[in-house]
Amino acid sequence: MRSLFNLALLSTLFAFSVDSIRVEAQERPRQSGRGQALPGKEAPHPPKVGEEAPDFELKSSSGDIVSLEKLTTDSPVVLLVLRGWPGYQCPICSRQVSEFLAKNSAFEKAGAQLVLVYPGPLEKLSDHAKEFQEQGKWTFPKNVHYVTDPDYTFTNAWGIRWEAERETSYPSTFLISKGRRVEFATTSTAHGGRAGVAKVLEELAKLK
Repeated sequence: MRSLFNLALLSTLFAFSVDSIRVEAQERPRQSGRGQALPGKEAPHPPKVGEEAPDFELKSSSGDIVSLEKLTTDSPVVLLVLRGWPGYQCPICSRQVSEFLAKNSAFEKAGAQLVLVYPGPLEKLSDHAKEFQEQGKWTFPKNVHYVTDPDYTFTNAWGIRWEAERETSYPSTFLISKGRRVEFATTSTAHGGRAGVAKVLEELAKLK
């Protein structure tokens, strides 16, 4: 009798576990947590290789106005578009910035300017950008420009606005030469899948 009772109890627990798994699977697509990327309202359509990149003027963390037109007059520009503030500080963005800053001597040697774009809603964006820098414990050399993109003016103009819950912009990397010509471009529709620093340096070397 006790064996029958134990068997019935195990069957009940198993059925409950299966139902729980089914409910979790049904709910998961509707979640928008940090680890899950939701599709945007439209696919990214950034400037392509060979095209002229749109100019921009964005404010840096030091209060200067950074103009793509002015930067490309004398130097190639490596442009990293981060996810900025989707409601939290993106850890993948933090690793990416650290990797590029660790190789900045190579960018300096190549005479390149590095622009980091931190997009997000206007409210408290400068505070979030400052927090992101402080968490990374970064100091930016003269050739590195850390700018914000309030209310997505830049990301919309460049066709990389990721319009979905807890998203900002599609992570993108561009190499731009004189005349704002796009020499290299990659855009990810996920949080990862970004161009590595070695690949960007390889493309930069081709400009010589």
